[in-house]
Amino acid sequence: MITVNICYTGENGSARRFAEEMVNSGTVAAIRAEDGNLRYAYFFSMDDPETVLLIDQWRNQAAIDAHHASPMMGKIAALREKYDLHMKVERFASDDAGLPEKDLKFIKR
Repeated sequence: MITVNICYTGENGSARRFAEEMVNSGTVAAIRAEDGNLRYAYFFSMDDPETVLLIDQWRNQAAIDAHHASPMMGKIAALREKYDLHMKVERFASDDAGLPEKDLKFIKR
């Protein structure tokens, strides 16, 4: 599994409006329906109202590549431009080992 965290930052609420338009236009639903998408969710910062976090998870690199080659990317890019957003991206790959046993005592299930 590959997780990509994208922080979108704008001005005067533009990042939040971008996320709202992504949802309201059906773009998010379409991305979630793509083969290999495991999660596509926006979160709003309590510390920085001008930043929105997207957590984007995919089964593997092939699924990400297919998403990047889809017409969906043109829609996303156009909305990023519309709202004049800047991005910070972090990428994480799962090692399939799960949580270490010594860390489980800190997790309430």
